[in-house]
Amino acid sequence: MTEKALRLGTRRSKLALAQSGQVADAVRRVTGRPVELVEITTHGDVSREHLTQIGGTGVFVTALRDALVSGEVDFAVHSLKDLPTTQPDELVLAAVPVREDPRDVIVARDALKFTDLPRGARIGTGAPRRMAQLNAYARAHGLDIETVPIRGNVDTRIGFVRDGELDAVVLAAAGLNRIGRIDEVTDFLSVDTVLPAPGQGALAIECTAAAADLVAALGELDDPFTRAAVTAERSLLAALEAGCSAPVGALADHLADGQIVKEMRLRGVVGTTDGTRTVQLSTTGPVPQTHDQAMALGRELATEMLNQGAAGLMGERAQ
Repeated sequence: MTEKALRLGTRRSKLALAQSGQVADAVRRVTGRPVELVEITTHGDVSREHLTQIGGTGVFVTALRDALVSGEVDFAVHSLKDLPTTQPDELVLAAVPVREDPRDVIVARDALKFTDLPRGARIGTGAPRRMAQLNAYARAHGLDIETVPIRGNVDTRIGFVRDGELDAVVLAAAGLNRIGRIDEVTDFLSVDTVLPAPGQGALAIECTAAAADLVAALGELDDPFTRAAVTAERSLLAALEAGCSAPVGALADHLADGQIVKEMRLRGVVGTTDGTRTVQLSTTGPVPQTHDQAMALGRELATEMLNQGAAGLMGERAQ
């Protein structure tokens, strides 16, 4: 008798299906069980409003979590950067697999780099975080750009450039990698120019806390380095009391001495969307060995940022 298929809850977008398909393959390998994708429509997928207007935090997640709790699906795959920072008691992040490239990228007309865009170039992005940092960089380096709020999937966003409506759009490298379109990138933005969203490039595999056997099996896919990094980043975001649509960038990376990872560096930035004011700080410490240590690293940096006026740069602080 064949074992019952595990039901994997996923959003319906091309990117979500691509990353869920990759996770399904990995879960089949570690469990030996068949996995079927169950497509779920979320509020973020059907609403045409900008994410900041419909709540930002959780708009892509709630329907998937409801399906988990109701038993409609056995586990779900999320883009980690979409997850609210508070974890419901009945659900558990069973695995955070190895992270993809966390950087933001530009897809521009005429294969242009960011710094080669013409004066007055119109750059599309839906993220206040990207607007804040691009405008701050432009201001510091004498570039003249206009950031334009946009929504839509990868096809829609790149279409704005192909149609001549925009000079460039900003996207996540990880998403383009996962759908096989990384060759359309015209410029990779250094994390020194634009810090990514907390958790960007990482996936979260979630299931109910009660499914102990499944939690253990999915745990095989967990990457401790990635988990420590994203935990620190999300702890920073939570301590700033900011939602995932707030203009906060964060990245934890590992500092290695040869092959041996010695320390973790956490960088954070918050800024007004026009780029006139930013607070950017970093801290370095031993690689966290526990969840609590990773959380502490994020809180510590958030405290320093708040002491330097970060709260006043986030507009209304999302609860």
